[in-house]
Amino acid sequence: MEDSFINITSQNRSYDDSDYVYDEYDYHDYYDKEQKIMDVVKCIIICIGLPLILVAIHGVCSLVRNDHVAPIYIINLLISDLIQLCCMIVEVVLPEDSIITTIFRIIYLCGLTASVGFMMCVALERYLVIAWPLWYRFRRTIKTSVVVCVVVWTLSLVTFFSVVFLADLVDMLIPFAVFLLLPLPLFIFFLGGTVKALSAAISVPADEKRRIVAVLILVLLIYTLLFLPYIILLLVEEARHNITLGVVSFMFVKFSPLADVFLYVFIRKGAVDKLLASLCRCRMDSDDSNRSTA
Repeated sequence: MEDSFINITSQNRSYDDSDYVYDEYDYHDYYDKEQKIMDVVKCIIICIGLPLILVAIHGVCSLVRNDHVAPIYIINLLISDLIQLCCMIVEVVLPEDSIITTIFRIIYLCGLTASVGFMMCVALERYLVIAWPLWYRFRRTIKTSVVVCVVVWTLSLVTFFSVVFLADLVDMLIPFAVFLLLPLPLFIFFLGGTVKALSAAISVPADEKRRIVAVLILVLLIYTLLFLPYIILLLVEEARHNITLGVVSFMFVKFSPLADVFLYVFIRKGAVDKLLASLCRCRMDSDDSNRSTA
């Protein structure tokens, strides 16, 4: 994906910018350096992320119960991350101009789209627990969550086939970016609605409230910091002319599987309380040290 996109960038520079003098040899030298850096980053992400995601999938599977639907979405999210990591392995091992590499880059788009979709499912489920607890208590079932997962994967496959059948990659950049941008207002709405409804949610325990808010904040941070720069790059034509910005945006997206592992940590009971307790302890220790020096 990044190879094709940067090649499109070079073509835009060559034909659209009349005042821009483009040196093909300098471009390829610069691109080779950036590609080597990306390969190193991919190797680091694969070595760290692959065992962590496998452990997280095993741990989340043990949390799935008839009254606990959220882990199903997180399992599918981790599976989509696993698909992205497998595609990264192929990109690093095989030559860039290989047909297999091109196919796996398209599969990577499918996994990336599914990842955003399941992040939205996790945020929606957490919002319903707080804002509509009675409705959610009687409507949540394993069957419903499975149907939602099938819909998300189907939409991701639609993206896959749209990339395959589109002859020009430029034609799918903006629709693909718009599709990835759609969850942003929903993430903001879910977080704002959850915080607003916290005081009225009497039936939800305090530790559960903290975990729900922590998950929503983490989902919004992952989307904003890792996905949003990539989406802006695809939407803004001027940004596509900056090769460095493109490479950095692609690197940020590659880190999303590692960030999603933290969702598994935050859905476990006591994880948020331990984190808050450690932060409070560090703050108290710093206050005591400041007092002693004063």
